[in-house]
Amino acid sequence: MLTLKSKREIEGMAHSGAILAAAHQMLKPKLYVGMDTWEIEQLIDNFIQAHDATASEKGVDGYKYATCISINEEVAHATPRKGLKLKNHDVVKVDFCVNWHGYQSDSAWTYVVGESTPEIDHLMQVAHTALYLGIKQAQPGNRVGDIGAAIQDYVENQNHMGDVRELIGHGIGPSVHEDPEIYHYGVAHHGLRLRPGMVITIEPMINAGGDWGLETKVVPETGWEYYVSADHSLSAQYEHTLAITEDGPKILTSQDPIGDQKFLLKKA
Repeated sequence: MLTLKSKREIEGMAHSGAILAAAHQMLKPKLYVGMDTWEIEQLIDNFIQAHDATASEKGVDGYKYATCISINEEVAHATPRKGLKLKNHDVVKVDFCVNWHGYQSDSAWTYVVGESTPEIDHLMQVAHTALYLGIKQAQPGNRVGDIGAAIQDYVENQNHMGDVRELIGHGIGPSVHEDPEIYHYGVAHHGLRLRPGMVITIEPMINAGGDWGLETKVVPETGWEYYVSADHSLSAQYEHTLAITEDGPKILTSQDPIGDQKFLLKKA
């Protein structure tokens, strides 16, 4: 069911999103070679709780953790794993949701541990740019296909990378996953029309090797299923929660108040 949010609801989700964005900013300088992924889980979960909020993913479909932590060819939905140590050049995706007094937000970010490489830098740049090309198309009156077409053209035609099809963005609030479905590929001027009051996520997942397909893997200790790139190439993801307003798309999980200035809600 698709719901339109009021100004009050969007402002509440923006507060939730600010907590989430601050958690990402807290995490980035703390990543180091040899860090256990369980430490990332604890840092994020403790930060969220310290800001009068809860980690929304806990309990969803039996999930036990605050974060999803996917490394290198792992595309999405991998768990924090005790004893799994980060290595130099690891590409780490950290994805989580925040519930602040019933107001939801969702954002994923990609980090490189230790030293980067030209290949990693290019992958992360393409994935980040793809996110913002999608956001620019999230205008009232545009269609969902406009978002997907802009991302697909940039990723596949201009950069010859894999634009993941099977995992998509979504509406959000008050539940974590709601209608509408937001595809990161598609045909311009097709699909559901975007309306003020919609709050959605855009979250392209990009495989460096050019194959957009996925394989399913299982965490042996828990049986939890997650996804890796079918060609086992590195994968990167960036995700924002944003509101569709009369004044255009407004990012609710911004980590960059200067670069995102035109996409931020105006303060009353």
